[in-house]
Amino acid sequence: MRPILLQGHERALTQIRYTKDGDILFSTAKDQVICAWFSANGERLGTYHGHQGALWTVDVDPTTTLLASGAADNTVRLWDVRTGKCIKVWDFNTAVKRVEFSEDGTQLLAVTEKRMGFLGTIVVLDIDPDVNAEQSDEKKLTITCDESKATVAGWSYLSKYIIAGHEDGSVSQYDAKNGEIIDNVQAHEPDMPVTDLQWAPDRTYLITSSKDKTAKVLSARNLEVLKTYVADTPLNTAAITPKKDFVILGGGQAAMDVTTTSSRQGKFEARFYHKVFEDEIGRVKGHFGPLNTIAVDPQGRGYASGGEDGYVRVHQFDQGYFDFLYEVEREQARK
Repeated sequence: MRPILLQGHERALTQIRYTKDGDILFSTAKDQVICAWFSANGERLGTYHGHQGALWTVDVDPTTTLLASGAADNTVRLWDVRTGKCIKVWDFNTAVKRVEFSEDGTQLLAVTEKRMGFLGTIVVLDIDPDVNAEQSDEKKLTITCDESKATVAGWSYLSKYIIAGHEDGSVSQYDAKNGEIIDNVQAHEPDMPVTDLQWAPDRTYLITSSKDKTAKVLSARNLEVLKTYVADTPLNTAAITPKKDFVILGGGQAAMDVTTTSSRQGKFEARFYHKVFEDEIGRVKGHFGPLNTIAVDPQGRGYASGGEDGYVRVHQFDQGYFDFLYEVEREQARK
């Protein structure tokens, strides 16, 4: 796979998101700019300017009409994808670390930072999918994370639950209508933060990554840990591939944590694991620093990774990827 190298950010990448069709991807970094790119050739489509702090998160609605972003300037901004115009700003007490649209695009959740005497929260906003509509100022629901702040969160199937990963390594399930906590499980090592949470295509299960060097697949219905993938480096991101039974993990030790004696310093590779059998099956090199974010094309044609080095690398899967049969699958195919 020859990657397309996207050079549009001056600082470390924080998140990448594909549109539902996979034809456009959006990237955020600590340089206050959102970039939009054509995924097929890496051509930059445009930029979105307005945030006054490091950008942490971005998401696009199912119809590629609205774009949402959250940043260290304590705001969530809503954008018209086509024109790049900012159509709404919501103010918060602290930085916004994660935003995600519900499956139908009518709600948006935002995860806020714990800081300056304010507890971390998960806030739900009502969204009118009409780009010309007046968006409501009201925060429909606020979930306060008393025990441990949420680092990531998202909507389950049918927007029934909000699932959140926490700083203490636990994962929580909340009722999306009233915000009440239903369940909490210690999915990762205590005090090892959950760094990413991404969904399977049908949102019935999810994958989390953590600084404890593991990624886990959990059921959205009851938070049962279904699969565990063990890496040899702290993980910042994990994604599930559609069409093939793989997961992709990314991470790497920050430069200040790497000793001069450690072997294969940094370990800045995207790692492919078999989703069912939990075995590592391959790695893709390229970044010159830790991988902070991985996103998979929803149509299954490729994936993109963003690193501490400020680059986005877009990979289109070649035929070998689609033809690949794991050994056990081969045996089953023979039978």
